[in-house]
Amino acid sequence: MAIGSWLISVLGALPETMTILRQSFCTNREIPHFFCDLTEVLKLTCSDKFINNIVVYSVAIILGVFPLTGILFSYSQIFSSILRMSSDRGKYKAFSTCGSHLLVVTLFYGTGLAVNLSSVATLPSRISVIASVMYTMVTPMLNPFIYSLRNRDIKVALGRVLSNMVPLRERVDAHLS
Repeated sequence: MAIGSWLISVLGALPETMTILRQSFCTNREIPHFFCDLTEVLKLTCSDKFINNIVVYSVAIILGVFPLTGILFSYSQIFSSILRMSSDRGKYKAFSTCGSHLLVVTLFYGTGLAVNLSSVATLPSRISVIASVMYTMVTPMLNPFIYSLRNRDIKVALGRVLSNMVPLRERVDAHLS
């Protein structure tokens, strides 16, 4: 499974790398980004971008849209199974588990596809950076947090921390008044 995943990532990156290597770049250009995202690098080329855009869109569809379609189809099957459950408590538990995971999947794929499919639309660099941070940093950090919230002890501890913050805020507000 790991070798298959590695092979797919290499075969997905290879066409994009090969098209970038044949580009000519203007001198003294700076990437306004926190990492060399392909769409940001393509904005800096002085060459024709038509072939690059075709390659980027093809790879985004193959590695982004097809898996997302499969995930959404599997969730439609899961949701139809949940709706057939007789227990309301079981439905609630199943929906809460699936809902949090679906939120992270939507956040990851939505921002990732938006960045990778925006090379023609040329989003402003600041929006592109925010979207890139969302799919490269925020979603991987959310997964452990969301799955730990399923643990009752973590929920109780988080409730205590949040309840302690409310009186602290009231004291600060009273002191400032």
